[in-house]
Amino acid sequence: MEYDKRSQELPMSDEKYLTTSDGKAIEIDDSGEPVVTRADGNSLAIISPAAERALTRKFDLRILPVLAIMYLFNSLDKSNLGNAKTHGLEKTLGLKGTQYNTILSVFFIPYVLTAPFLGILGKQYGPNRVLPLMMFTFGFCTLMVTAAKNFAGIMTLRWFLGMSESAFFPLVIYYQTTFYRRGELARRLAIFYAAQSIASAFGGLLAFGVFQIESDTIAEWRYLFIIEGCCTILFSFFAFFYLPQSAATAKFLSPEEKELAYYRMQVDSSSVVNEKFNFRESFKIFKEWTSWMILAIEICLGVPLQSVQLFLPQIVARLGYSAVKTNLYTVAPNVSGAVMLLILAFASDYTRWRFPFVALGFLFTFLGMIVYVGIDVKSQLHVAYFATFMMTWGTSAPSVLLDVWYNNNIAHEGRRVVLTSIGVPLANLMGVVSSNIFQNKD
Repeated sequence: MEYDKRSQELPMSDEKYLTTSDGKAIEIDDSGEPVVTRADGNSLAIISPAAERALTRKFDLRILPVLAIMYLFNSLDKSNLGNAKTHGLEKTLGLKGTQYNTILSVFFIPYVLTAPFLGILGKQYGPNRVLPLMMFTFGFCTLMVTAAKNFAGIMTLRWFLGMSESAFFPLVIYYQTTFYRRGELARRLAIFYAAQSIASAFGGLLAFGVFQIESDTIAEWRYLFIIEGCCTILFSFFAFFYLPQSAATAKFLSPEEKELAYYRMQVDSSSVVNEKFNFRESFKIFKEWTSWMILAIEICLGVPLQSVQLFLPQIVARLGYSAVKTNLYTVAPNVSGAVMLLILAFASDYTRWRFPFVALGFLFTFLGMIVYVGIDVKSQLHVAYFATFMMTWGTSAPSVLLDVWYNNNIAHEGRRVVLTSIGVPLANLMGVVSSNIFQNKD
């Protein structure tokens, strides 16, 4: 099925006619109900709000928690170096000068280079297969950190970790757009993305517990990578056999629900549902000037996002706490960041506005950083600690809402996955900038 021109330009309430290539049509009647009809005028189906709510609840209970847990492990495996650094990682591996910043930076180079290719593979073979395989790989890389003995070893592992994680978030975004309508997506993606903030909080708690281990055989921080790597690998096997390729193949849906899920996407998401990937057609997205504006915004949000995610333990450590307390005190800011993300995302879906909430997120982080650098943190500990809360309030929301914003407005599935697979890694590439701002000499 393909949208006519009006259906791509107008919000759902204004969509009146959508024509299909197989002799069917979808019309929004006077009561606002989408009615599916054949070319001969006979009614085929009516999409009722009650049936839709029941269907989305099934998606929320069966798919969203699994994706959230997968992303939690993804975030843990990416950001655990900050926790390990507070407990002797540099000393154990003999890192000197800016070598720690280098191993942070190198992660983002393969992250950007390989993301578009893995995104295309995800579109061709299905995110339900590619995502668990990526999860297994970055779990294995995390586990192998326990065997690293020097700078070269950790450098190599960080390179392959960047490759294996590169298209994870873009593919999850695309995967969710095949199940949820435009007006349903922001809050679901926010719930999923909140796993990153929860991962940072949980990572602090986990590090707090692990660092209580006393061992004469290996450094205590290595246990952190053993636990996280093993759990990631085990969960990847479950995800591989559990996630459906699409709503049409979901075993937990009845035939009627599968049909409803298909028509929901026809009405409000994809111009052609489950469309095969066409390289030439998909890359036409970059002929639109708005695509370049989106990439520019991704760059702007990437620096504060990566700065807070990678260096919050070091920011809190500047307040003068011990290594153990530092990891514990990163929990509350990360939890509050997850709560604020959900508030902004739900408000965005409710109002169907995206940009004001993107800008508000930027403002929170900007104010938090200005307050932190503008005071004497040693004499004003409570104000400085509150500033770390404000930093986390605005790091996640702009990323989520921007990704939802342009995915909502791209009906072509191939173009959607291409722009997301380049835009999201570009924001993460700004980790190269942030990882060279926070240096030991400062």
